[in-house]
Order: sequence, then structure tokens, then C-alpha cells
Amino acid sequence: MKRRAFFSGALRRGGAVCLAAGTLWAAAVTAGSDTFSEAWTALRTSAPQGILHWELGDLWQADQLSAAAALAIGESPLLLSARPAVAELWSSDRAEQPEAEGETEEIVTEPVTETPLEAPEAADNGVAARTLVPTDPSGYTVCGSVYISNSTDHALTVSELTEPFDARLVDGSPQILILHSHGSESYTPAGDTEVVWSGDHRTTDTRYNVVKVGDEMAEEFTAAGISVLHDRTLYDYPSYSGAYDRSLAAIESYLAQYPSIRFILDIHRDAIADSEGNQYKVVSTVEGEGTAAQLTLVMGSDGSGLAHPDWMENLKLGVALQSRVLEQYPTLMRPMLLRNSRYNQHATTGSLLLEVGAAGNSPEEAALAGRLFARQMAQLLIELGK
Repeated sequence: MKRRAFFSGALRRGGAVCLAAGTLWAAAVTAGSDTFSEAWTALRTSAPQGILHWELGDLWQADQLSAAAALAIGESPLLLSARPAVAELWSSDRAEQPEAEGETEEIVTEPVTETPLEAPEAADNGVAARTLVPTDPSGYTVCGSVYISNSTDHALTVSELTEPFDARLVDGSPQILILHSHGSESYTPAGDTEVVWSGDHRTTDTRYNVVKVGDEMAEEFTAAGISVLHDRTLYDYPSYSGAYDRSLAAIESYLAQYPSIRFILDIHRDAIADSEGNQYKVVSTVEGEGTAAQLTLVMGSDGSGLAHPDWMENLKLGVALQSRVLEQYPTLMRPMLLRNSRYNQHATTGSLLLEVGAAGNSPEEAALAGRLFARQMAQLLIELGK
């Protein structure tokens, strides 16, 4: 009887320990999620890896080796005894290697032939302000008011770029998906604002990162009568590596659940520094609105070797949108970038990566820029649907 009670008590204590461990793991995985759906997406994405690590007895290791790497070194007593050194080498190698999409850690755009203009009306947040405008067509494909910096081997023609694009609004809800592959990318608030930073110009505080810009854009689309889904998950936190893979898994899940989604906006921000490494912000003075952060569309292609047969459809959409925005706000958008990487834009023919300002911009400047872009995009899509 005593033996049975002992085993029964041990079983209960073991169950309690497992429950506590599971709760701690779930809390860590869902950190930064603001809604139940975001938390569920994070759990669903991380659960298979977590279970595998658990099976390997590797759940609480702090070196962040992948399950495959942990399994491999576990087969060799020599490697296992030197796990810290192996983990350091593995991490260094991962840091030097691009992700599967061919991305670097951060899309950093360098002005090609843009001229920096002084921006004295920009609010002071301790960062120097510039307005970057192209003044020389050399090195660009110029389509009306749109300058395209093409780093691919594809030749672009104005006639092709101005053809009608494929993506259109359809009946159903939602019609637009907004998300953030690098959601912790943040801005520079006023000097007396306390921010908890999670990295270099990164924070999980959605008041100061690109998630806030997504909120503002979602409001504009909704006000225009376009149904929008805003995924506020931080796909780059706590691990930056693999962010595009995680956001792609979410995109595919959303498209399966909501076939009405035609447009996907991945909202980022740039990081621009002068020759001495000092951050500066890029701004556009918009009459009647205030000072907004400048915007950059980054368009993907199949130049990396990954399948992206309809990349031109996305590019034509980007050209049409940028033309529309520049008609209303002549300095709001910087030259468009066409890159070899596809940035998950193969998911739909209405996919765009939009960089809203730079790390030096204030959250308010970024929010205004997002609203202005969404307003013009909504009007264009509604007009095309008539």
C-alpha cells in the first residue's frame, strides 16, 4: 500500500514538473504575441522543434543548436564533450551564411545617385534628417516618375513595366494581409522616452517598431472599406535567423485559410548611416500632413535561383503604386529596388516589401508614412475594381 502511494505521489510530482516545464516553454515561445491567434501561430510553428529537442533531452540548452545539430553531435562522444565549442562554431557559421531566401540580416540600402537635401522642418529626435531624391537617371531604369535600381540580370523595359498587373481585389474577407518578417525593427523616439531594446535598433515594444506602422496602415485600409488582416507576430524574435522561413509558413497558412487574400504587405524599415557610421533619418515634408518618413519598395525576383515565375506582376504593381504615391507626395518615395532574392513575394502576385523610413526616423514619422501609402494604395485598388 505504501509502495503504491509512493509511486502515485511520484507520478503526480512528475506530472506537475512536466506541466510547469510546458508552461514555461509556452510562455517563452509566445512572448511578444499580443493576441490569441498570434500566440497560437507561434506555438504551432515552434511545437515540432520543441518536441524533437525534448526527445533528445536538449530542451533547456542555451546554445540554440538546431535539433538536427544536437542530434548529430549526440552521436559522437568527442563532439558532445566539446559542445560549447561546437555551438560557437555553428553559430558563427550561421551568422556568415544567408538564409534560404538569400537574405542578409537586414536590407540596408545605399543611395546610388540620390542627392541628400536638408530637411529643417523635421521634428528633432536627436537624429540628423535628410531627404533623399534621385537627380541623375544613370544606373536606373526610369519609368515616368519611378526610378528603379536593378541589381538583377533581368532587362527592364518601360512598356512592360506599364502593362496592367494581375492582382485585383476580390469578394471575401480579408483581402489584404499585413505582416512583418522583421517585426522588431524599430525607430528612434524622443530622447526622454524609455525603450527596452532587444538588439541594435530593435525592440519588442510595438509602440516603437514596425508593427505600429502596420496598425496605422490597417486602419487606413479598413476606413476605405477594404478588409485587412494584420499579423503582429515578431518573426525575428527571439531568433533573427530564419525569420523569412517562419513568416512564409504563416503566409501559406493564411492563404489556405483565407483564399480571398490577394495582397500581402511585408513592412520593414531601413537602416542608413553616414560615412562615419552615424544614423540619419530620411524624411519628406508633406503639405497639410506634416513630416513623414521616406519609403522604399524592395521587389524580389527569381535571380537567386528560387522559383518566382510571376515576379514581374509584383513589379508592375509596385511601379503603379509608386507612380500613384509620387503624384500626391513627390518626395515620399525613394527609388525602388529590384533584387535577386524573392522575399516571399512568390506567394501572390500582389506581394510587396515596403521599407518605412530608417532606424533614425521617429515612430510618428513612420506612422504618417504608412498611413499615406495605405491611403493611396486603397484608392488605386478601389478605382481598378470599378
